Amino acid sequence: MEYIEPTTLVILALVAFAAGFIDAVAGGGGMLTVPALLSLGLPPHIALGTNKVAASFASSTAAFTYYKKRLFKPRYWLRSFIATFVGAIAGVLLVDKISTAFLDKALPLIILAAAIYTIWHKTPDGNKNAIPTSDPKFHTKQLSQGIALGFYDGMAGPGTGAFWTVSSMALYRLNILLASGLAKAMNFTSNITALIVFAYLGHVHWALGLTMGVCLMIGAYAGAHSAIRFGAKFIRPMFVFVVSVLAVKLAYQAWF
Repeated sequence: MEYIEPTTLVILALVAFAAGFIDAVAGGGGMLTVPALLSLGLPPHIALGTNKVAASFASSTAAFTYYKKRLFKPRYWLRSFIATFVGAIAGVLLVDKISTAFLDKALPLIILAAAIYTIWHKTPDGNKNAIPTSDPKFHTKQLSQGIALGFYDGMAGPGTGAFWTVSSMALYRLNILLASGLAKAMNFTSNITALIVFAYLGHVHWALGLTMGVCLMIGAYAGAHSAIRFGAKFIRPMFVFVVSVLAVKLAYQAWF
Protein backbone atom coordinates (compact mmCIF):
# COMPACT_ATOMS: atom_id res chain seq x y z
CA MET A 1 0.00 0.00 0.00
CA GLU A 2 1.85 3.07 -1.22
CA TYR A 3 -1.03 5.56 -1.11
CA ILE A 4 -3.74 5.91 1.48
CA GLU A 5 -6.75 8.21 1.04
CA PRO A 6 -6.78 11.13 3.54
CA THR A 7 -10.36 10.21 4.52
CA THR A 8 -9.19 6.69 5.33
CA LEU A 9 -6.42 8.05 7.52
CA VAL A 10 -8.89 10.25 9.41
CA ILE A 11 -11.20 7.29 10.00
CA LEU A 12 -8.28 5.16 11.19
CA ALA A 13 -7.17 7.96 13.50
CA LEU A 14 -10.63 8.14 15.10
CA VAL A 15 -10.78 4.36 15.41
CA ALA A 16 -7.32 4.41 17.02
CA PHE A 17 -8.33 7.08 19.55
CA ALA A 18 -11.40 5.07 20.55
CA ALA A 19 -9.34 1.88 20.74
CA GLY A 20 -6.72 3.55 22.94
CA PHE A 21 -9.37 4.84 25.33
CA ILE A 22 -11.10 1.45 25.52
CA ASP A 23 -7.82 -0.43 25.93
CA ALA A 24 -6.70 1.76 28.82
CA VAL A 25 -10.06 1.40 30.56
CA ALA A 26 -10.68 -2.33 30.22
CA GLY A 27 -8.56 -3.83 27.44
CA GLY A 28 -9.74 -5.02 24.06
CA GLY A 29 -8.67 -2.10 21.89
CA GLY A 30 -7.20 -4.53 19.38
CA MET A 31 -10.73 -5.71 18.65
CA LEU A 32 -11.14 -2.37 16.88
CA THR A 33 -7.74 -1.77 15.33
CA VAL A 34 -7.03 -5.20 13.82
CA PRO A 35 -10.33 -5.39 11.88
CA ALA A 36 -9.80 -1.77 10.76
CA LEU A 37 -6.39 -2.64 9.32
CA LEU A 38 -7.68 -5.83 7.71
CA SER A 39 -10.48 -3.82 6.07
CA LEU A 40 -7.84 -1.84 4.15
CA GLY A 41 -6.74 -5.01 2.40
CA LEU A 42 -3.53 -5.49 4.36
CA PRO A 43 -2.29 -9.09 4.52
CA PRO A 44 -2.96 -10.54 8.00
CA HIS A 45 0.74 -10.72 8.94
CA ILE A 46 1.18 -7.03 8.04
CA ALA A 47 -2.03 -6.07 9.86
CA LEU A 48 -0.86 -7.84 13.02
CA GLY A 49 2.62 -6.31 12.84
CA THR A 50 1.30 -2.82 12.12
CA ASN A 51 -1.16 -3.12 14.98
CA LYS A 52 1.75 -3.77 17.33
CA VAL A 53 3.22 -0.36 16.46
CA ALA A 54 -0.01 1.34 17.41
CA ALA A 55 -0.66 -0.91 20.41
CA SER A 56 2.81 -0.22 21.83
CA PHE A 57 2.03 3.50 21.92
CA ALA A 58 -1.23 2.94 23.77
CA SER A 59 -0.04 0.33 26.25
CA SER A 60 3.11 2.28 27.14
CA THR A 61 1.08 5.41 27.91
CA ALA A 62 -1.50 3.55 29.97
CA ALA A 63 1.15 1.51 31.83
CA PHE A 64 3.14 4.63 32.74
CA THR A 65 -0.02 6.37 33.97
CA TYR A 66 -0.93 3.47 36.28
CA TYR A 67 2.68 3.30 37.50
CA LYS A 68 2.73 7.02 38.33
CA LYS A 69 -0.47 6.58 40.32
CA ARG A 70 1.24 3.77 42.30
CA LEU A 71 -1.20 1.16 41.06
CA PHE A 72 1.55 -1.13 39.76
CA LYS A 73 4.85 -2.27 41.33
CA PRO A 74 7.21 -3.61 38.61
CA ARG A 75 9.63 -5.46 40.93
CA TYR A 76 6.83 -7.58 42.35
CA TRP A 77 5.90 -8.89 38.88
CA LEU A 78 9.38 -9.64 37.49
CA ARG A 79 8.54 -13.27 36.67
CA SER A 80 5.46 -12.12 34.79
CA PHE A 81 7.59 -9.78 32.69
CA ILE A 82 10.04 -12.53 31.76
CA ALA A 83 7.34 -15.10 30.97
CA THR A 84 5.38 -12.59 28.86
CA PHE A 85 8.53 -11.68 26.91
CA VAL A 86 9.26 -15.33 26.09
CA GLY A 87 5.64 -16.10 25.23
CA ALA A 88 5.34 -13.13 22.86
CA ILE A 89 8.44 -14.15 20.88
CA ALA A 90 7.11 -17.69 20.51
CA GLY A 91 3.70 -16.41 19.38
CA VAL A 92 5.12 -14.18 16.62
CA LEU A 93 7.43 -16.92 15.35
CA LEU A 94 4.46 -19.28 15.13
CA VAL A 95 2.15 -16.86 13.30
CA ASP A 96 4.93 -16.14 10.79
CA LYS A 97 4.74 -19.80 9.73
CA ILE A 98 0.94 -19.77 9.26
CA SER A 99 -0.40 -19.20 5.75
CA THR A 100 -2.07 -15.90 4.87
CA ALA A 101 -5.20 -17.68 3.63
CA PHE A 102 -5.65 -19.43 6.96
CA LEU A 103 -5.15 -16.22 8.94
CA ASP A 104 -7.74 -14.43 6.76
CA LYS A 105 -10.35 -16.90 7.96
CA ALA A 106 -9.11 -17.44 11.50
CA LEU A 107 -8.54 -13.87 12.75
CA PRO A 108 -12.20 -12.74 12.76
CA LEU A 109 -13.12 -15.89 14.68
CA ILE A 110 -10.30 -15.34 17.20
CA ILE A 111 -11.45 -11.76 17.76
CA LEU A 112 -15.05 -12.89 18.17
CA ALA A 113 -14.06 -15.61 20.65
CA ALA A 114 -12.08 -13.04 22.65
CA ALA A 115 -15.10 -10.74 22.75
CA ILE A 116 -17.49 -13.48 23.85
CA TYR A 117 -15.15 -14.70 26.58
CA THR A 118 -14.64 -11.26 28.07
CA ILE A 119 -18.40 -10.67 28.25
CA TRP A 120 -19.52 -13.93 29.82
CA HIS A 121 -16.58 -14.87 32.02
CA LYS A 122 -17.59 -14.06 35.59
CA THR A 123 -14.93 -12.17 37.51
CA PRO A 124 -14.63 -12.11 41.30
CA ASP A 125 -15.72 -9.06 43.23
CA GLY A 126 -12.18 -8.01 44.03
CA ASN A 127 -12.32 -5.14 46.47
CA LYS A 128 -8.92 -5.61 48.08
CA ASN A 129 -6.11 -3.15 47.45
CA ALA A 130 -3.47 -5.60 48.69
CA ILE A 131 -1.32 -7.75 46.40
CA PRO A 132 -0.89 -11.48 47.14
CA THR A 133 1.91 -12.99 49.18
CA SER A 134 4.98 -13.93 47.18
CA ASP A 135 5.40 -17.71 47.40
CA PRO A 136 6.12 -20.67 45.03
CA LYS A 137 2.41 -21.04 44.12
CA PHE A 138 2.20 -17.35 43.26
CA HIS A 139 5.36 -17.59 41.16
CA THR A 140 3.92 -20.54 39.20
CA LYS A 141 0.78 -18.54 38.46
CA GLN A 142 2.88 -15.63 37.23
CA LEU A 143 4.91 -17.80 34.87
CA SER A 144 1.92 -19.70 33.49
CA GLN A 145 -0.16 -16.58 32.97
CA GLY A 146 2.71 -14.67 31.36
CA ILE A 147 3.64 -17.46 28.94
CA ALA A 148 0.03 -18.08 27.87
CA LEU A 149 -1.04 -14.46 27.40
CA GLY A 150 2.30 -13.36 25.95
CA PHE A 151 2.02 -16.17 23.40
CA TYR A 152 -1.55 -15.17 22.51
CA ASP A 153 -0.58 -11.51 22.11
CA GLY A 154 2.30 -12.41 19.82
CA MET A 155 0.14 -14.77 17.76
CA ALA A 156 -3.04 -12.65 17.49
CA GLY A 157 -3.51 -9.96 20.14
CA PRO A 158 -7.12 -8.70 20.26
CA GLY A 159 -8.51 -8.87 23.77
CA THR A 160 -5.14 -9.49 25.47
CA GLY A 161 -5.56 -6.57 27.87
CA ALA A 162 -9.02 -7.80 28.84
CA PHE A 163 -7.69 -11.34 29.37
CA TRP A 164 -4.95 -9.98 31.63
CA THR A 165 -7.47 -8.02 33.69
CA VAL A 166 -9.92 -10.91 34.04
CA SER A 167 -7.31 -13.56 34.82
CA SER A 168 -5.43 -11.33 37.29
CA MET A 169 -8.61 -10.72 39.27
CA ALA A 170 -9.33 -14.47 39.30
CA LEU A 171 -5.78 -15.65 40.08
CA TYR A 172 -4.64 -13.02 42.56
CA ARG A 173 -7.94 -11.60 43.89
CA LEU A 174 -6.93 -8.10 42.82
CA ASN A 175 -9.51 -5.35 42.51
CA ILE A 176 -10.24 -4.24 38.96
CA LEU A 177 -8.06 -1.12 39.17
CA LEU A 178 -4.94 -3.00 40.32
CA ALA A 179 -5.66 -5.75 37.79
CA SER A 180 -5.92 -3.11 35.05
CA GLY A 181 -2.56 -1.65 36.07
CA LEU A 182 -0.94 -5.07 35.86
CA ALA A 183 -2.67 -5.73 32.53
CA LYS A 184 -1.33 -2.55 30.93
CA ALA A 185 2.26 -3.23 32.02
CA MET A 186 2.23 -6.80 30.73
CA ASN A 187 0.39 -5.86 27.57
CA PHE A 188 3.09 -3.30 26.82
CA THR A 189 5.74 -5.96 27.41
CA SER A 190 4.20 -8.35 24.88
CA ASN A 191 3.38 -5.53 22.43
CA ILE A 192 6.91 -4.13 22.24
CA THR A 193 8.45 -7.61 22.13
CA ALA A 194 6.14 -8.70 19.31
CA LEU A 195 6.75 -5.44 17.45
CA ILE A 196 10.51 -5.97 17.45
CA VAL A 197 10.11 -9.48 16.05
CA PHE A 198 7.48 -8.44 13.46
CA ALA A 199 9.74 -5.55 12.37
CA TYR A 200 12.69 -7.92 12.01
CA LEU A 201 10.53 -10.17 9.81
CA GLY A 202 9.40 -7.19 7.69
CA HIS A 203 5.72 -7.40 8.69
CA VAL A 204 5.10 -3.74 9.58
CA HIS A 205 3.49 -0.84 7.66
CA TRP A 206 5.22 1.97 9.55
CA ALA A 207 3.25 4.95 8.19
CA LEU A 208 -0.07 3.46 9.23
CA GLY A 209 1.26 2.13 12.51
CA LEU A 210 2.77 5.45 13.61
CA THR A 211 -0.33 7.44 12.59
CA MET A 212 -2.61 5.16 14.57
CA GLY A 213 -0.08 4.95 17.39
CA VAL A 214 -0.17 8.68 18.15
CA CYS A 215 -3.98 8.65 18.28
CA LEU A 216 -3.98 5.48 20.40
CA MET A 217 -1.57 7.14 22.82
CA ILE A 218 -3.87 10.17 23.23
CA GLY A 219 -6.87 7.89 23.71
CA ALA A 220 -4.98 5.74 26.21
CA TYR A 221 -4.01 8.80 28.25
CA ALA A 222 -7.64 9.90 28.45
CA GLY A 223 -8.85 6.38 29.17
CA ALA A 224 -6.37 5.63 31.94
CA HIS A 225 -7.15 8.86 33.77
CA SER A 226 -10.89 8.23 33.39
CA ALA A 227 -10.53 4.71 34.81
CA ILE A 228 -8.45 5.91 37.76
CA ARG A 229 -10.82 8.78 38.51
CA PHE A 230 -14.14 6.91 38.21
CA GLY A 231 -13.05 3.37 39.18
CA ALA A 232 -14.89 0.09 38.66
CA LYS A 233 -18.33 1.67 38.32
CA PHE A 234 -17.05 3.36 35.17
CA ILE A 235 -14.87 0.53 33.87
CA ARG A 236 -17.21 -2.45 33.93
CA PRO A 237 -20.28 -0.98 32.14
CA MET A 238 -18.16 0.53 29.37
CA PHE A 239 -16.25 -2.70 28.98
CA VAL A 240 -19.38 -4.85 28.61
CA PHE A 241 -21.05 -2.38 26.25
CA VAL A 242 -18.10 -1.97 23.90
CA VAL A 243 -17.23 -5.66 23.72
CA SER A 244 -20.90 -6.54 23.12
CA VAL A 245 -21.10 -4.18 20.16
CA LEU A 246 -17.81 -5.46 18.76
CA ALA A 247 -18.92 -9.07 19.11
CA VAL A 248 -22.01 -8.45 16.98
CA LYS A 249 -20.03 -6.50 14.40
CA LEU A 250 -17.33 -9.15 14.07
CA ALA A 251 -19.85 -11.99 13.86
CA TYR A 252 -21.50 -10.24 10.92
CA GLN A 253 -18.13 -9.69 9.19
CA ALA A 254 -16.96 -13.26 9.76
CA TRP A 255 -20.04 -15.14 8.59
CA PHE A 256 -22.07 -12.80 6.38
